[in-house]
Amino acid sequence: MDGAGRLAEKLRPQADLKAAAVGAVVLLREYLGFERAAKPLENKPAKRPVVDREPPRPGIVAWIERNVPRRAGLAATVLLLAGSTYYGIVKGGHFDDFVTAVSDTRNALANSAGFRITTVAINGRKQLSQDEVLAIGGVNGRSSLLFLDATAVRDRLKANPWIADATVIKYYPGSLQIDIVERSAYALWQQNGKLSVIAEDGAVLEPYVTRRFVSLPLVVGKGAETHAHDFLALLARYPQVNAVTRAAIYVGERRWNLRTRDGLDIRLPENDVGNALATLSRLDKEDHLFSRDIVAIDMRLSDRLTVQLSDDAAKAREEQLKKATKKKPGEAA
Repeated sequence: MDGAGRLAEKLRPQADLKAAAVGAVVLLREYLGFERAAKPLENKPAKRPVVDREPPRPGIVAWIERNVPRRAGLAATVLLLAGSTYYGIVKGGHFDDFVTAVSDTRNALANSAGFRITTVAINGRKQLSQDEVLAIGGVNGRSSLLFLDATAVRDRLKANPWIADATVIKYYPGSLQIDIVERSAYALWQQNGKLSVIAEDGAVLEPYVTRRFVSLPLVVGKGAETHAHDFLALLARYPQVNAVTRAAIYVGERRWNLRTRDGLDIRLPENDVGNALATLSRLDKEDHLFSRDIVAIDMRLSDRLTVQLSDDAAKAREEQLKKATKKKPGEAA
């Protein structure tokens, strides 16, 4: 008994130290926020909690999770939706409507903020009306000065054949000034059966559909529109010829023919055209050349002028020659 009692007294301090250590660990875990561990019952070891583990992911998925930044999937989804929307708009032919709707929305916001165009001044217009100039420039009642692209308006104006140059100035908050330099109608040009109004520099202004340009000179043929100015200026120096000319025809892109109002065809030389026109003017003054019964005058050779008579005039001349040959020798002609 004495031996057993002494053995129990020796083991009691060790048990007390172990209990104190366990208590300290529990208090420390609670202080750090960990869940309290379950006390082991008697000498049985505590059961480990069962943890459900996810099945291992494929290699590509694991790589994406490790390397792709967070929210990248959300960004990709947004881009995919935006791309699909854009493709649908373009493929469905609604892109222009979409752009117009966006433009109208932002212009409406700007107009409500005080940037509505209230004053428009257009200088230099003669042929075009104010509404036509604004329509060409793309300025309408929904436009706001804040979002109006002055460069784009100027480019649209200059793209119109009637406008040679343009300047667009914005004065905030609501004034717009447009200065234009118009081309003038110079002549009518006929090519492949189509009649157009052209400017002095040869630019085609518009199809000929109204009679307000009926008094303009007429040029015909390929290349005539770009060479008309120089030739018509030269022709104007000879009013005797210019007055009877109905059309100037550019032949082979190298020389001119004249067609008079009476149907006379005058074939001018390729070079020294001014001298040929001077000769025609002199012959008409002296011999009334343009009033004769002739259908063509050929001046392509520099050393001669050939005249082609009309059929009636040719028959009359032939009969006159026959009568002349039947006269006896010595008779007066």
